[in-house]
Amino acid sequence: MFSFQGIVGRGNERGKRLGFPTANIPLLQQVPEGIYLSRVRHDGMTHNALTFIGSAKTYGETNYQSETHILNFDRDLYGQNLSITLLKKIRDNEAFTTEYALIQQMEIDKKEAEEYFKSINTTYAN
Repeated sequence: MFSFQGIVGRGNERGKRLGFPTANIPLLQQVPEGIYLSRVRHDGMTHNALTFIGSAKTYGETNYQSETHILNFDRDLYGQNLSITLLKKIRDNEAFTTEYALIQQMEIDKKEAEEYFKSINTTYAN
């Protein structure tokens, strides 16, 4: 398990456009690239999430970053402090040939996350 915190900054808002808005937090430590099941602590509440660590290979980017998609959450977090705990890596970072293929995989990842959190009897906090 690995934890980090930081202030949510603006990215290129690609996640929002793809239907998976993310909270982008700069990483000061090296964490293996991939997609993780995670928990986010914000304003005294804990939220279930998916966190991407790495560079956006699908878009040819090399910037190492973290992007967290909080499940069942739709509030603006820009400028706010979040604490993120990575619980379990579910897959490696990979490049997709199309945005459609990326979105399909993100839907699979989201379903896996929902099933995982349901299996450990965790309710979604909003």
